[in-house]
Amino acid sequence: MKHYLQFTDLSLDETAYLFHRAGVIKKKFKAYEKHHPLVDRTLAMIFEKASTRTRVSFEAGMYQLGGSVVHLTTGDSQLGRAEPIEDSAKVISRMVDLVMIRTYEQSKIARFAANSRVPVINGLTNEFHPCQILADLFTFIEHRGQLTHPLDCLKGKVVAWVGDGNNMANTWLQAADMLGFMVHVSTPSGYEIDPSIAGVPEHCYRVFDDPHEACAGADLVTTDVWTSMGYEAENEARKKAFANWCVDAPMMARAKPDALFMHCLPAHRGEEVAADVIDGPQSVVWDEAENRMHVQKALMEYLLLGKQ
Repeated sequence: MKHYLQFTDLSLDETAYLFHRAGVIKKKFKAYEKHHPLVDRTLAMIFEKASTRTRVSFEAGMYQLGGSVVHLTTGDSQLGRAEPIEDSAKVISRMVDLVMIRTYEQSKIARFAANSRVPVINGLTNEFHPCQILADLFTFIEHRGQLTHPLDCLKGKVVAWVGDGNNMANTWLQAADMLGFMVHVSTPSGYEIDPSIAGVPEHCYRVFDDPHEACAGADLVTTDVWTSMGYEAENEARKKAFANWCVDAPMMARAKPDALFMHCLPAHRGEEVAADVIDGPQSVVWDEAENRMHVQKALMEYLLLGKQ
C-alpha cells in the first residue's frame, strides 16, 4: 500500500507512469469512452480547507472511474477535534477504499496515513500540493513534449516561480530534484522558501531578488495567490510586500518566446498576474485546471490497482 502525501512519495518510474497513464485516461475521456476500473470502490474526501477545483476534480474523476464518493467537511469530520486523528483514520479507512484530505498542517495528514488501512492522498496542506504539480507537469508535457516519453522534455528546463514561498514552491523544488529541471525562485523579503521543508539539494534551484531576473530564459513562468487560505489576516501586508511580484507582460518577455504561463487558480487579475498574461496566448491555465482531474484519476487507479 502506498500513500501520496508529497511529491517524493512516488519514484521517478512511478511518476513517469502516471504521466503516461493520465494521457491514456484523458484520451478515453475526450472520446466519451467508458473507463470504470474502480467499480464498487469508494473515495472519502475530507475538507478542512474548502476548494472548488480539488472537490470537482476528485469527485468527478472518481465517478468517471466507476466509483463513488463520500464528501466530508470540517463540520462533518471534526478531524482531530471530536476524536484523535488516529481514531478517525482507523474508522474511516475500514469503510472506504481511498481517502483524500485537504487540510492545514502536513503532520495531520501524516498521522492519518500512519493509521489508515487504505491509501491516503494529499489534496493540499500548508507544506505541499503534490497533485497540483503533477497536473502542471503533465500540462507542460502535453504542450512541449510527448506522453510516450514524458520525462524527456523536462530535463534541463527552467521553471520560474514568482511569489510566495509556499506549498506550491516547496513541491516545485521536490519535482525539480526528481525530474532534473531547475527552479528560479523569486519571493519578497520575509516570504522566502524554506529549503528544509522540501528537503532538496541546492543544485535544483536558484534564488533571485528580482522577479524579472528569475524569469530570464524560463520555459515556464508560474505563480500563486499572494494570500493563501489560512493567512487572510495578512492580506493587506502581503499586498504591499508583493506589489512588484505581479507576473505581467514585461516579466513574461524575459522568459523564452515560447514560455508557458501557469497558475493553480483561483487567480486575482491585477494582483499576482496581469489580465493580459493569464488570458493571453502563453497561458495554459485552463488545460492545467482540467488536468488535475486526469492525473488524479491516474493516481487513484494506480494506488488501488497498480500499473495497468
